[in-house]
Amino acid sequence: MKLQLTLLVLGFTLALGQIVPRSSWCPVPLSPRLPRLAGPVRLIIIHHTVTAPCFNRQQCLSALRQIRADHLRRKFRDIGYNFLIGGDGRIYEGLGFGIRGEHAPNYNSQSIGIAFIGNFQGGLPPPQMLQAARILIQIAVRRRQVLPNYALVGHCQTKPTACPGKRLLDELKKWPRWQPKP
Repeated sequence: MKLQLTLLVLGFTLALGQIVPRSSWCPVPLSPRLPRLAGPVRLIIIHHTVTAPCFNRQQCLSALRQIRADHLRRKFRDIGYNFLIGGDGRIYEGLGFGIRGEHAPNYNSQSIGIAFIGNFQGGLPPPQMLQAARILIQIAVRRRQVLPNYALVGHCQTKPTACPGKRLLDELKKWPRWQPKP
């Protein structure tokens, strides 16, 4: 029997360690030709998608499909992020662990990209989203996908962009392992 711990965050229950698999939102499996990451990475790069937010599973699944379609139109190999966090507090698998993303040029081979679904230039993600990201980071370290002494940065620290939004970046600066430079 498998025991699952749950976390109640503002009325949302999230099974610790549970990541919604890519297969639940995308019928196309990842290509085996996608570049792999070599060993645990040293960077976690936080993004926002600059799309409409999603607040339930169906909205989030639709948002994921739209984000992937946009990335494919922009000539990405697939969705650019390793994981995405929905407004429902769920962690959604994009490329997943071990696959090199296309989220931060010059840093993709040494990072995983985590994107908050929505636009956080003027506001902060809801607490359930922030908590889901913290849980995902713990999972990544526990699964040895990210080095224990990782550096946490916002996308704007890797190139000139407003991503992940001023309010979200200000919040990240309070988190353990945030670094002013990648």
